[in-house]
Amino acid sequence: MFKMNSTAKQIARQRIQVLFQQAARVNKANPTLAQRYVTTARKIAMSARMRLPTSYKREICKNCNALLVPGWNCRVRVKPRRETHVVVTCLSCGGQTRFPVKAKKEKMKLDQNNYKNETPRSA
Repeated sequence: MFKMNSTAKQIARQRIQVLFQQAARVNKANPTLAQRYVTTARKIAMSARMRLPTSYKREICKNCNALLVPGWNCRVRVKPRRETHVVVTCLSCGGQTRFPVKAKKEKMKLDQNNYKNETPRSA
């Protein structure tokens, strides 16, 4: 099994970044070329055995590798069912991706617990 060193992964990260920049630049004029750039970037990440950054993952459709631009080729909705989540629907292939949103209630409970655990200071 082949193991990549850190310089190879660094080069892979740079190439992925350049490919995503090119895809964003070309997307409106030539969506199929942008799709090829994204596909190539994903293949580089897989061969380097590294994950794509979260920001890039949320910009692409997992089904058709299209670069998603809200209002142009994807629809973004917030759903409050079960736990609040964002649903991104690709208008090219109809694929849907869900991203969870951290609930405010949990955050408020954590803040309240932290407030209770703090010792009051006397002046």
